[in-house]
Amino acid sequence: MRKLNALLLAVALLPGASAFAQSAEPSPTPDPKVEELEKRIQKLERDAALDRVQFSGDFRFEAHSIDASVPNHFDGMALQNQVVNTLFYAGATGRFPQGMGQVNDFIRQNYSDYLYFTQNLTFAQLQQAIGQFPPQAQQQLYGMLLPGVYKPGYEADNRILYTNRLRLRMEAQPAKNLSFSGRLSMYKVWGDSTGVQVLNGQPTSVNIDGTTVGVPNSDILRVERAYFSWNKIGGKNLYLSIGRRPSTEGAPLTLRNDEARGGTPLGALINYQFDGITVGYGLSDKSTLRLCYGLGYESGFGSGDILQLPQDRLKDAHFLGVNWDILDTEDTFVQVTLARAFNVTDGFNGLVVLPNNPVTGAPVGAPIVMRFTPSTNLGHLDLGSVVALRKQGPMDLFASVSFNRSDPELVTTPFGGFFSDPFETPEEQTGTMWYVGARYRFNEEKTKIGVEFNHGSEYWMNFAVAEDDILAPKTAARGDVFEAYLTHRINPKLIFKAAWIKYMYDYSGSGWQVGAPKKLDESPILGLPTYDDASKFSVALTARF
Repeated sequence: MRKLNALLLAVALLPGASAFAQSAEPSPTPDPKVEELEKRIQKLERDAALDRVQFSGDFRFEAHSIDASVPNHFDGMALQNQVVNTLFYAGATGRFPQGMGQVNDFIRQNYSDYLYFTQNLTFAQLQQAIGQFPPQAQQQLYGMLLPGVYKPGYEADNRILYTNRLRLRMEAQPAKNLSFSGRLSMYKVWGDSTGVQVLNGQPTSVNIDGTTVGVPNSDILRVERAYFSWNKIGGKNLYLSIGRRPSTEGAPLTLRNDEARGGTPLGALINYQFDGITVGYGLSDKSTLRLCYGLGYESGFGSGDILQLPQDRLKDAHFLGVNWDILDTEDTFVQVTLARAFNVTDGFNGLVVLPNNPVTGAPVGAPIVMRFTPSTNLGHLDLGSVVALRKQGPMDLFASVSFNRSDPELVTTPFGGFFSDPFETPEEQTGTMWYVGARYRFNEEKTKIGVEFNHGSEYWMNFAVAEDDILAPKTAARGDVFEAYLTHRINPKLIFKAAWIKYMYDYSGSGWQVGAPKKLDESPILGLPTYDDASKFSVALTARF
């Protein structure tokens, strides 16, 4: 017992014992001034961290119901396959067949020779063989073949289609007059993350650099935008911006989504992701002039150009344009976009599943993912557009007029030449598109109702394949498109949207630079099925954060 008492006394005499004893006592009342100072310091530290990189974004769920129809037509791929088969028969026998039954019997009897012929056939050889037929013989040939490839019109509906879209934005100002902007995006259809689509006749069914997040792709988060801007160069209203450009969602397309202007170029003309450079100058606080450069196709990397002789290699496809915000005020916005696409190719690097061999027209036996590489430079394309937006009380009004003009090379490919079919000679063509709309704001601007209409001519084409219309880019349509929509802010960060859009196509080939437009009410020859009439009803919820 004495030993225990002595031990307790020794512990009590240790330097830390008094501190232990004090900790058991009630703590003093906090000083409100000290607490307020600590909160301010924590806020400053948090704000300093956020000033380095500010994050925001949105997530959208959307449900679609699509009704569409394909008109009566002749299957162009099947027709080409029968032409190739007939050429095999004529070359082997030295005579013209009396019918396709005779050709098919001959192929069955000489199938190994037929495989050798088709596997070594080039498009240049096919062009040369067709060119040896006089016009009368060509008419006779097609007259024999066309009845066998006729396709009556049919429905192409998709009653329910769900999508998710996630966008993460980054903003930073690492130094005075230096800023960085970026956006990462994921856009996918429920139940599909393959990243590669089957070519269905729409340009949005090829996964290319310009559409990786504008068209549902997969659950991969991709870099949609990433660029820095050097501002106030030399103390002037001059700036330089380089990187993956903000080239989608330009005016006036953002009205329909109840969003601020998202892209530099006019949205009716260019809605396409690309890497490039912008040099801009603020003419005043209400007007900005920009010179923009971009690269659409790089021929010297990843395309196997070193395997080609110099004369067979492609040129890069460059874009050069001027974007002038003529007047930008709270109530009025007027913009002009002028651009030229140099050395446009018959496509851009991408991944796709082709249903048919483009040379022989024969069906591809399995859904094989193929890397599409352009085969030739088609020529140049000039583009121009002007838009005027006006706030008039509770109304938002806009009107836009656009044009395009081709400057073709005298070349064609299995998919065709610049606005021409594979066995035609390309000629200069021009196209136009006009686009108008109105939106009414009410319910303290929480609710907005809008209508839009656009019409594209026979040879109209823009670069709008990244336009967020899952059925087809509406501003690329060669025909009429009508849209009605309602947006409602359930709260400042949650937006509901319902929309109905109607496509009434006059010509085939909307959005394509290859192939000649065909009147869809005349049972045309179509390389791939084309809508003549389509509509989509959609509802969406978007959470912004």
